[in-house]
Amino acid sequence: MLIFKHLETIKPPIHRTRNPYRTFSASLGKYKSQQKPRRAFEDSYAYHHSRQRRAANVARQTELREQRAADLGDPIRGVTTPFIESLGSVLPAQASTSDEELANNTTTLSPERPPPSPAFAPDENHLNYYITKPEFEESLDYSRILSEPLVSQDRERADPVKEAEEAKVHEAGHGTAYEAVSRIVSLANANNRERTRANVQRIIDTFGRHNTDSQLRPKAPSLQSTYSTVPEQKPTPRAGPDTGSSEVQIGILTAKIRVLADRYEGANRNDKVNKRNLRLLLHRRQKLLKYMYKKERGSERWTNMVEKLGLTAATWQGQIAVE
Repeated sequence: MLIFKHLETIKPPIHRTRNPYRTFSASLGKYKSQQKPRRAFEDSYAYHHSRQRRAANVARQTELREQRAADLGDPIRGVTTPFIESLGSVLPAQASTSDEELANNTTTLSPERPPPSPAFAPDENHLNYYITKPEFEESLDYSRILSEPLVSQDRERADPVKEAEEAKVHEAGHGTAYEAVSRIVSLANANNRERTRANVQRIIDTFGRHNTDSQLRPKAPSLQSTYSTVPEQKPTPRAGPDTGSSEVQIGILTAKIRVLADRYEGANRNDKVNKRNLRLLLHRRQKLLKYMYKKERGSERWTNMVEKLGLTAATWQGQIAVE
C-alpha cells in the first residue's frame, strides 16, 4: 500500500513539445525576422550599367520580333503584285491612254488611270456573258457587213456624193453600236459575281498545267525516286483544262479571299458569317500551300505561283487569326 501511495505522489515530467495545431503562418513571422536584410546595391555605376544593358536587350528583342513579323508578311493578303491588282479591276495592269486612242476605241486601261467612260471590251482578255474576244470581234464584223449600204449596180446613174455620205453615216452608226455593245459585255460594268467568274478563268489559264507544262520545268526527281526499283507510272492524259492542281486551287482561293477581305475590312466589320467564311478559306489555302511547299519547293511552278500571287511565308506557316 505504501508503495502505491508513493507512486501517486510522483508527477510525470513535463515535455515542452510544439503545438501540433499551430498554423504555418504563426511561425512564418519569426522566420522572416531571422532573415538578414537585403544588402543595398553598393556600386551605383554597376547598377545603372546593368539597367542600361537590360533596356538595350529588351529593345533589341522587340525589334527582332517586329522584323520577323514583317518578314512573314500579311497572312491574308500577302504582297501586292500586278497580277493581284488586275484581279480587282479585271483589266490589264499596265497601259497608257491618249485622246487619239480613246477616239479610235483602241485604249488599254489600267487601275492606276481609270477611263473617262466605261472600259472598252476589246482591251480586256475576258468578257462578260461567257463571250470570248474572237467571238466578239467576229460578230461585230459580221454585223458591220450586214448593215452596210447597198451599192448601185448601175454606175452610170449612181451618185458618188450620196454614196459617200451614206458610208460616212454608216461608219458613225457602227462606231456608236460598237461602243454600246462593248460597254454591255465589259467586265468593268459587271457585278462582283461575274468578275469572280472571269478571275477564276484567268487563273486557270495562267496556272493550269495544260499551259504551264510547256513553259515551266518540273521539279528534279529526288534520290529516293532515282534509285527506286518501282517502275515510274505515266501520268494520265488530261481531258481538258487543268482545274484541280494545287496552284490553280490556291489561285482561286486567293481571289475569293481578296473579295471577302475587302468586304470584311469595310463597313461590315461585325459580319460574323463573313468572318467565318474568310477563316475557312484561309485555312484551306494554308493546307494546300503546305502540301505544295512539301512537294514543289524550289521548282519553277512554286516560284511562279508565289511571285504572281504575292504569297508570303505567313500564308502557310504558323497560326492564322482573323481579328
